[in-house]
Order: sequence, then structure tokens, then C-alpha cells
Amino acid sequence: MDIAQILRIGAQLFAQSSANTDGLNENNIMSALARLLGGNSNGEGIDFNSILQSLNGAGLANIVASWLGNGENSPISADDIAKIFNPDQLSSFANDLQMPKDEAVTGLQETLPGMIDKASPNGDIASELFQAVGGMDGIMNLASSLFGKK
Repeated sequence: MDIAQILRIGAQLFAQSSANTDGLNENNIMSALARLLGGNSNGEGIDFNSILQSLNGAGLANIVASWLGNGENSPISADDIAKIFNPDQLSSFANDLQMPKDEAVTGLQETLPGMIDKASPNGDIASELFQAVGGMDGIMNLASSLFGKK
């Protein structure tokens, strides 16, 4: 599974979330998600190493471990979303989608667990996603150290 597939899944999850997504199209959501995650609108340049470190730094290792595992995904709060992304990032994301910031955060609460879950079938992080950031060994070691996952 590549980044474009993960972003498409994220866009579908966001569109189906309880946020008011009327009038949004999947491609616009994909582009906004890609930019939120630090890449360009095509998803190039997304730094998963930085994302994993942000999640861990926000004290969310246990929550993210549930997303990586095979069990039920633990929910994430709006406050936790604000720990991962700074206010400017969230405002830009909401502006990209032309929706209120609180609606955008609601959508992210329902989207992020599913995106990470889909990027980690059977608890294994999809290697294609991390080739650009030092290869699979480096990212798996990082994930192991952050989330206690081997």
C-alpha cells in the first residue's frame, strides 16, 4: 500500500465522518490531508518519522499502539489532535477544506485511527510508506522504540 492509497482511505474516512463534509470532494480532502501531514498536495515529502515522533511526544503511544494492532482502535480526543498538530496547521487544514476548525478536528478524530490502522495491516507498518525516510529497518526500529512494537 502506498501513500496515495493511504491518503485516499483517509479522504474516504473523513468524508464519512460526523464532521459536516457536504460539498467536499475526495481529491480536495486528500490534498488537505497530505499538506497537514507535511507533504505537498500529492503526498510527496510526508515525513512519517516526524509524525510518529509527534504522536509519541504527545503521550499517545498507547492509543497509537491500538491503531497499529489488530484489535479495536482507541479513540483520540480533540485535545490530543491539538497536541499533534499546532493551531496554524489545523487552521490551514480547515481553510483548505473551507470548513470550521472544530469540524475539521472532528473529522480528524475519526480519520487518523483508520488511516494508521490501514497503513499497518496485521500490525505491520506498510514498508512502502517509509522507504523515503531511511528504509524499513530504520522506521521499524523507530516504531518499536516509540510504541513497543516489533
